[in-house]
This record gives sequence, C-alpha cells and structure tokens, in this order.
Amino acid sequence: MDQHDIDDELASAGDLLQSPSAAYLAYTAADGTPRVSPVGFFWTGEELVVATAATAPKVAALRARPDVAMSINVSDAQTAARQLAVRGRAEITMVDGVVEEYLAASRKGMEPEAAAQFEQACRDLYDRMARIAIRPRWARYYDFGTGRLPRFLQELAEQSAARHA
Repeated sequence: MDQHDIDDELASAGDLLQSPSAAYLAYTAADGTPRVSPVGFFWTGEELVVATAATAPKVAALRARPDVAMSINVSDAQTAARQLAVRGRAEITMVDGVVEEYLAASRKGMEPEAAAQFEQACRDLYDRMARIAIRPRWARYYDFGTGRLPRFLQELAEQSAARHA
C-alpha cells in the first residue's frame, strides 16, 4: 500500500482518529503468543501514540517484535459499525514524567475538571513512561452503513445480488 492510499484511508476515518474511543493494540508478547490490549491513543496527524508505564511487559515485547496492528471501532444504535484498521511498527521512546499525548488522549473524553484530576494523578504515579508511536504502513477504513466493506464481503454481496437479480 502506498502512502497516498494510506493517507486517503486515514482521511476517511478522521472522526474515528479524533474520537475518545479506545483502540485495540495487537502485538506479539515475549512468550511468542498474540496479545490484544485496549489502549487510549492520540493521533498526531502522522502517528498513533500510545503510552504506558516504562515497566509494562508490552514495552519489552514491542522492542523485540515491533510489528503491530491497531483497530478503532465504533458502533451504536444511531450508526452502523465503522472501523479503522492500521498496521505499522512501534517505535518506543522513554519519557521522564508523563507522555503529553497520553494526557491529550484522556482529554478527548473528559470534562476539564476530571481531566485536570486525571493529569495530577498521572503526574503523581508515573516517574517515567514509554511513548509508543505507530506510523501507519497500511490502513483500511470500513463503514458498514455506507457499504464501504472489506473486499471479500463486497464480493459476496455482489455475488448474492447477481444470483437474486
């Protein structure tokens, strides 16, 4: 997938990238088995940024095997399911104190007073954090309500329509 295609997919999913929804980070753990973790995220316009404690097991796992996938999903009674799926490589930077994007991500879904309390609690808790940046190398946006489907489902729908025409 070339950068133009990735950028188009990400642009189509702009509201998901700005949403307070959790993302799901898939990676390979130190023991070689797959893991999926719900994570808060912040989109910088170039990277999806996740943060965790410097001592979290996923930090060592991502250093050893940095290839990851992320999924941001939204589905509610008013809209059909939508998903942004991303693949990339995790780049880890150790940060003294709290990763700023971690706080920015929390503000997306909190009232200002709650966000200020959360920030203070984080600053009291974390002496050091791991900033995990994922630059998309592949991305797909699906909107099931508008028919923007995975290719295999689109093909099945077309075959079904042809059979019933």
